[in-house]
Amino acid sequence: MKPRITVITLGVDDLERSLRFYRDGLGLATEGIIGKEFENGAVAFFDLQPGLKLAVWPRTSLAKDSGLPPGPASATEFSLGHNVSSIAEVDEVMAQAAAAGAKIVKAAQETFWGGYAGYFQDPDGHLWEVVWNPGLAVEE
Repeated sequence: MKPRITVITLGVDDLERSLRFYRDGLGLATEGIIGKEFENGAVAFFDLQPGLKLAVWPRTSLAKDSGLPPGPASATEFSLGHNVSSIAEVDEVMAQAAAAGAKIVKAAQETFWGGYAGYFQDPDGHLWEVVWNPGLAVEE
């Protein structure tokens, strides 16, 4: 398999709330909610980087489309890593997330492996790690 991840989809409970969090709070570019004319089609896409988008889609729609029953949400199933270019930028992004309504679950701090990172949860409990890794260069 050639890795061709182009969309990361998060199941959400309130599409409008998630739109406001990611668009207004974190400043991610989006066209807003599209697909309202289709049953279970309403979704919002956000530009992350060239070739990669974040989608927020109602959990009920994701369950119906996949054929799986809705299950309980778990913040520790996975995390989204947002790598930045400095310790100061970690602090800036964490502050921006908190101002947007994120729950800070671990304040930014030095890591055991020599980096600097913190964790927050979006309004649906999805876990984000904001991290500066001295061994991982970030392109601006």
